[in-house]
Amino acid sequence: MTTYILSLVFAVVWVAVTGSGTLHNLIFGFALSTLSLWIVREQMSARGYWRRMGRILSLLVLFFKELALSAWKVAVLVMSPRMELKPGIFAYPLTVDRDFEITLLANLITLTPGTLSVDVSADRKTLFVHAIDCSDPEATRRDIATGFERKIMEAFR
Repeated sequence: MTTYILSLVFAVVWVAVTGSGTLHNLIFGFALSTLSLWIVREQMSARGYWRRMGRILSLLVLFFKELALSAWKVAVLVMSPRMELKPGIFAYPLTVDRDFEITLLANLITLTPGTLSVDVSADRKTLFVHAIDCSDPEATRRDIATGFERKIMEAFR
């Protein structure tokens, strides 16, 4: 039953992504999603699969929340008559240690307006981040640690 509901949801998502609301496209999306779910059926029945999916969804929700908040902050900065920016680069000590996790964290930071991942140290223990407003780098480090990095560790460990 869960597979059927997921197939329907994925079929609707398929129709939305492709932009074609025809019956044929809906049926194709349903068939494609059913095949995809059949391929990963063993992983879906594995212990902890749904919990992990919930944590990944939680990371996605956090990203969209941070995306909206950061976009608003950057818009306010740009629209203010006296742009008192204090851009800078700060070092962020990484807790995540796998390549996938470091890459995901760097990409989430880069995709958030006002910040940009610049480099990772050779020992993979430090991420260098450019911020459009680096007036309080300690608060930004704390936000990354309690936000993106914590959610990444919850979802992928």
